[in-house]
Amino acid sequence: MLMGRRLAFDYGDVRIGVAVCDREGILATPLTTLQTHDLGLWAQIDVLLSEHEPIALYVGRPVHLSGTPSESTHKSEEFASQLRQRSKLEVRMIDERLSTVSSQRQLHEAGVDARTSKSMIDAASAVAILEFALQIEKSAQR
Repeated sequence: MLMGRRLAFDYGDVRIGVAVCDREGILATPLTTLQTHDLGLWAQIDVLLSEHEPIALYVGRPVHLSGTPSESTHKSEEFASQLRQRSKLEVRMIDERLSTVSSQRQLHEAGVDARTSKSMIDAASAVAILEFALQIEKSAQR
């Protein structure tokens, strides 16, 4: 596996959760939550790219449980396309069917109320997306 940080984005209509991993690609951690309609969104993303200097970017691809695309799928793919153009980095889409559900469950088990911690859920979902992407990378090397 190549050395270097990776960033993952959980794109949503209201918020975008962001996660980062260490240079070794071992530990994914929540980084921040951005507001989707913030006028300074792309400037904030540019700062994250500059600060963390990722070698790859991942965007969650929400689909129905059956695997068919949804309206959210198209929105996240458009976000990924814009991210690819702005960053000039490889941007991979990662199936995120169960990332939000998994994140909500883990936060609930940790005693965090899902209704009052939506931004935490979005960042945790980005972590789940990044962890899955890292697993895919490691499996591809075997």
